[in-house]
Amino acid sequence: MDEPDRTALESAVVADVQALSAESDQIGRVFAGAHGLSANDFRALVHVMVAENSGFPLTAGELRVRMGLSGAAITYLVERMIVSGHLRRESDPADRRKVILRYADHGIEVGREFFTPLATHTHRSMADLPDSDLAAAHRVFAAVLQAMADFRADLSAPPG
Repeated sequence: MDEPDRTALESAVVADVQALSAESDQIGRVFAGAHGLSANDFRALVHVMVAENSGFPLTAGELRVRMGLSGAAITYLVERMIVSGHLRRESDPADRRKVILRYADHGIEVGREFFTPLATHTHRSMADLPDSDLAAAHRVFAAVLQAMADFRADLSAPPG
C-alpha cells in the first residue's frame, strides 16, 4: 500500500488540529458552565495558563490585547475573576511597577479537579505510542503553532 502523499498528510494534520480545537472548545464550555464562568472568563484563564506555562505571565493589558477587549471590559473581567478566586495579581519580579496575572489557589484547585481526568484519559490513550511518535507529534504541534502565530502576526500587520 502506498504512503499518503505530503498534501494529504498536511491536510490530515490540519483537520486534526481543527477537531482538537473544537473538542477543546466543548470541554471549556462544560468547565465554564460548571464553575459559573462566561466564555470570556474561560478564555482569559486559558491565556493566563498558557502564558504562565511558557514562563511569560501576562499583565492585564497584554490579556486585553490577546482577547481583543476594551480596557473597561478587561478590568471588569479581571476584577470578577479575582473576586471569584480564579486569578490573583502579583508584582512582576523583574519590574515591580508591573502587575502580572496568576492563577489563584482556588483557580488551580478547580482546574486540577476538572482536568485531572482528562490527563488520565490522555495518558491512557498515548500509553502504547512509542516515544519517537510522541517526539514527532510534539515537533508537528510546534510547527503548526508557529504557523498560526505567524498568520496571526500577518493579520495584525498594517497593510502595505
